Amino acid sequence: MRVMLDTNVILDSMLQRPPWHADADAVLQAASNGQVTCAATALSLATAFYVGRRIVGTDQARIGIRTYLRAFEILPVDRPTLERADALPGNDLEDNIQIAAAEAATVDGIVTRNAGDFAHSPVSVWTPGELLQRLKAGGAPPAAVAPQP
Repeated sequence: MRVMLDTNVILDSMLQRPPWHADADAVLQAASNGQVTCAATALSLATAFYVGRRIVGTDQARIGIRTYLRAFEILPVDRPTLERADALPGNDLEDNIQIAAAEAATVDGIVTRNAGDFAHSPVSVWTPGELLQRLKAGGAPPAAVAPQP
């Protein structure tokens, strides 16, 4: 199973933001164990570095980004991705870029802490906890979440 991690999940792990880092770390551990393949957009890693360097400093932020570069499939943000993002409903271009990149890469789902922000996504959306529950059960990813606005 291939999933794209939203920026908030990456930051939760990188910055060890309580209480969310436990599930984010568990998703990354599942990837390390071969249970799931994680992807992230180039946009997410750039944003994670920008936020991370302000909180933990440039050196630590670079270490985090290098770790993710080794561990993740990197999804491009190119003209077709941006054009698709612009055509999607919703008023948050960053979320639409995530959706468009996930759609183009045909990942199985988007993993985010803010499922409601992805209510219009044609790609399935799960919280880290929902993904972990399914992985523990040994099943396929859950059906698309119908986020509550």
